[in-house]
Amino acid sequence: MKNPILNLLDFEKAAQKRLPKCIFGFIQGGAEDEVSVQSNREAFNQYKLLPRVMVDTTERSTETQTFGRTWSAPFAIAPMGAMAVAVADADRMLARAAAAANIPFVLSGASLRRMEDVIAVNESSWFQAYLTAQVADNLSLIQRVENSGFRTLIITADVAVGANRENDVRNGYTSPLRPSFKLLADGLSQPRWLLSNFIRPILTEGMPHFENFGGEPIPMLSRAGLRLHRRDNFNWESLKHIRDVWKHRLVLKGILDPEDVTRARELGLDGVIASNHGGRQLDCTIAPLAMVEEMSRAAGSMPVMMDSGVRRGTDVLKALALGAQHVFIGRPFLYAAVMGGQAGVTQAIGLLQAEIYRNMALLGAVDFSDLRSRIREI
Repeated sequence: MKNPILNLLDFEKAAQKRLPKCIFGFIQGGAEDEVSVQSNREAFNQYKLLPRVMVDTTERSTETQTFGRTWSAPFAIAPMGAMAVAVADADRMLARAAAAANIPFVLSGASLRRMEDVIAVNESSWFQAYLTAQVADNLSLIQRVENSGFRTLIITADVAVGANRENDVRNGYTSPLRPSFKLLADGLSQPRWLLSNFIRPILTEGMPHFENFGGEPIPMLSRAGLRLHRRDNFNWESLKHIRDVWKHRLVLKGILDPEDVTRARELGLDGVIASNHGGRQLDCTIAPLAMVEEMSRAAGSMPVMMDSGVRRGTDVLKALALGAQHVFIGRPFLYAAVMGGQAGVTQAIGLLQAEIYRNMALLGAVDFSDLRSRIREI
């Protein structure tokens, strides 16, 4: 078999050949010089695993409990906005695959598919929102989220303003996509993608829209900019109000400072996600993996989860060893959908779970509690 898919990174290499340059660049890229993107991966190399040998691991399991539910693996599909620009109906593909594998799936507030359509195919989906200081808008969106059936709400805190993604500008990518000769030429360079993920879906279902920001839906392809309320005035008092009105699980994503973890705990949140948005917001930030241990100490019994840069089963095990309760992965699962639709996502989930299961045996770990003594910072 030529260039077989053996791991998550293989999906990225293969997807680059199928996607228009501007779409692939949007998914892969980060802010400014992409230092954070690189350091997220490099952080995993700062920690080494310490195996214990001749341990009977025949009863090992990749199952874990988060928020009172037993999941089949300690990783989840992270929220990713505008996935339909790469794969038509990607949100539901990923949601179905996650449901079948019994891992969490998080729908992005920047999705191009209505939240009601997604939770219909995965009733355990979580919802990630971009909220503002506009109380009325927040209440309207939160009410819709609750009415749809979501019971875990993630508030993303690290998007006070739009990021400086210079590569998107160079590649001609905008949100929403603006018609241009450059965009047309880019699409025509990948006729298979253009037909399957752009022309055919628009002819059968109409133009995809940003459906879950609140307010009027905005089409994926438009000459107008994506008009959003300001977020740079969203603060702890705003979050306190959300905690008061949202009676289900509430998680804060996009924090790195242990002091913010303490504030979240004191506010009564149910969990936090250590994240620098995969390097897509503020460049030169510290890698989330480097902060997980300290954040876990500040969290007490409140779960600390993490994302950004996870690509291997050993990455997952390192994050868990440092105190993470669950690990979120985004880009690789979208690349898997590019290559094989829902079946591709299922394959990617299986590859990662198999790596974790195999490496637990090689580490001499029966369950994830054994990992705390199996890691060293070098």
